[in-house]
Amino acid sequence: MVSSAAAVPAAASPPPAVARPAVTAALLAYTAGFVDTCGFIALFGLFTAHVTGNFVLIGAYIATEHQGIVDKLLALPVFVLAVALTHLFVLNHRRVSRHTVCWVLGGQIFFLTLFLLVGIGASPFASGDAPLTILTGMLGVTAMGIQNAASRSLFASLSPTTIMTGNVTQLVIDLVELMHSHADRAAAAARLRKIGLPVATFTAGALTGALGYRFIGFACLAVPILTASAVLWAALAARAAPAR
Repeated sequence: MVSSAAAVPAAASPPPAVARPAVTAALLAYTAGFVDTCGFIALFGLFTAHVTGNFVLIGAYIATEHQGIVDKLLALPVFVLAVALTHLFVLNHRRVSRHTVCWVLGGQIFFLTLFLLVGIGASPFASGDAPLTILTGMLGVTAMGIQNAASRSLFASLSPTTIMTGNVTQLVIDLVELMHSHADRAAAAARLRKIGLPVATFTAGALTGALGYRFIGFACLAVPILTASAVLWAALAARAAPAR
């Protein structure tokens, strides 16, 4: 007689512990801040990481002008597809391992590299509705869709690295709790240490992304490719390390 327990599929294992979590969160946040700002400046106000910000821009363009609205309309379905396919890939690996982390990071780096190469080849962009402008933008949206999906699954133990609104809100709450006599100051301080660095590096990424695009154009995207590659290298090194 077959045991009923044998018919139940094994649940997916939880994600593995992230190697150097503080550094990983900082590098991923820097990557997102850099790519989002560079894309926004270069592609007529397109958000690649903070994709829901495009909803506001769609409303603004409808009220004022129509140029550059097509890429913002396409950004959401492309982003959703990137997130869905990334998560399906993770789900299909029942035992989530660093092997999965490496493949997902590799996918993000691949699309970031395409974003850079097509952006360089298509520059300067004459119109937000030009086919090459839209293609370039969707490559960036895909890359950051992969990072958004990974942040909810493979890097769920880290603070969010692509959208800082929640992080900044929690940062302010924790600062208030540190100054309040009846609050749990130890817990607030621990959250500050976890959240503060990604907020700082996201901001640094946004600033350097703006300056990088101003001075060298799309070639500046080599920087976030390097930071994402550093996270991949750390994951590969952790995967190769012998189990203890």
